[in-house]
Amino acid sequence: MSTHPSKDIVGTKGKELKDKRIVLCITGSVAAVQCPEIARTLMRHGAEVFAVMSPMAQKIIHPYLMEWATGNTIITELTGKIEHVALVGEHPKKADLVLVAPATANTISKIACGIDDTTVTSVVSTAFGSKISIIVVPAMHESMYNHPILSENIKKLKALGVEFVGPRIEEGKAKIAETKEIVDAVIRKLTVKQDFSGLRVLVTAGPTIEYIDPIRVVTNRSSGKMGVAIAEEALNRGAEVTLVYGLGTAAPPRKARVISVETTEQMHEAVVSELKSKKYNVVIAAAAAADWTIEKPYSYKVSTHKLHSISLKLKPTRKIIDYVKKVSPKTFLVAFRAEYKLSKKELIESAYKRLLEADADLIVVNDVGKKGVGFGTETNEVFIVDRKKKVVHVPLAPKREVARKILDVVNEKIKPK
Repeated sequence: MSTHPSKDIVGTKGKELKDKRIVLCITGSVAAVQCPEIARTLMRHGAEVFAVMSPMAQKIIHPYLMEWATGNTIITELTGKIEHVALVGEHPKKADLVLVAPATANTISKIACGIDDTTVTSVVSTAFGSKISIIVVPAMHESMYNHPILSENIKKLKALGVEFVGPRIEEGKAKIAETKEIVDAVIRKLTVKQDFSGLRVLVTAGPTIEYIDPIRVVTNRSSGKMGVAIAEEALNRGAEVTLVYGLGTAAPPRKARVISVETTEQMHEAVVSELKSKKYNVVIAAAAAADWTIEKPYSYKVSTHKLHSISLKLKPTRKIIDYVKKVSPKTFLVAFRAEYKLSKKELIESAYKRLLEADADLIVVNDVGKKGVGFGTETNEVFIVDRKKKVVHVPLAPKREVARKILDVVNEKIKPK
């Protein structure tokens, strides 16, 4: 058997880390329990992961667990095979990045002082000499993290080009960063060009709701995952991002400025206010804003014990994208449109008509009647249509991959000719 069964997940969430070799160095923090998830998530984005465990790390989790997680032999000691050199020495097959996660106070200080006495510190020392990128993810009690000598050692390592992710200060502890934040940092370090650096991007995402009464609402099945993926990708490419976010289930990126809204009118007001108050280079309207609102919502909870049926009169909400160019004519506008079970020709014609109506620069359209496409899914398939009716098809792929393709097209359109 040539390929370990655990590697069947490689690339299932994206290809950002395809052909990238990452060494995951694990030290003796209880946060080591997060390492299988970190390794598996990196693999799902295409990476090949090799784990190196310090002696204390092996007392927290067993090497067999990491062998299962990565599908590769785990380095627990250095032998005549000179494993540290094989992984990160100066040769054509050296790793692309060393990720120390979790990193204890002890290991951070040893690295800063050039002490080389464990498998982990030997790998990191060798990586420095081979000029391999290093990311360190601290995890310890807050009192240890606040030690002035540790602070000096962290500054020292940052000055040498080491990137730090986290920690999260909670419950008196400097906790390891969330897996998503760690993986985003790795992707950004290894793959992402900063082609949106200096740009201000406004993204709308998620569903909005319209109240029937103070309890009940009309809404749609949007999760906000597509818009959040776009915001994450724009951040990773160097943009300053404002996310106007409805009631989606996807967690918004930490580095985005988030404006939370509920109704379509609130989203409309937030977008217009932002465009009036500052210059935005790009607006990407990915939200599934409700198209209809209740003409006369009830001011009290309607009791089903008193009424066996109610009639609701709906009226259209204001279309947010129709106001973007009116308020900010020079902003590059990307509209979104969801259709249901149309032919490809009908899909593109409908999208192009809407693009012209909104004076948009691009429109992204999908058919939510297809399996795996659109609302609530992890994947999407879209057609990107420009003002000349040129169409870019993005086949079914993870939403982060789709976001990347969308921003690639945006970048081509807005960069100087």
